[in-house]
Amino acid sequence: MTDHSKELNRLNRIMGQIKGIEQMIEANRKCAEIMSQLKSVRSAVRAVEANILKDYLQQCVTESFASENERQQKIDEIRELFNDFHE
Repeated sequence: MTDHSKELNRLNRIMGQIKGIEQMIEANRKCAEIMSQLKSVRSAVRAVEANILKDYLQQCVTESFASENERQQKIDEIRELFNDFHE
């Protein structure tokens, strides 16, 4: 199993950003300011997704090449992951 604990700091920063957005909304800040912060959160979440996918590809998929059956299962899993990201 892959250890994703290194992403916890990034997730904590994202939660802080979201809390800040909540405070901005409560303070009736300008829409452009709020949208800018939302874009930052979206970018940060995508970075976490990319890091987790990279780890998955490097560790889990590499291990699956020992068996044809496992290889096909991993390829199918990756296809599903990419389909989910494009929805």
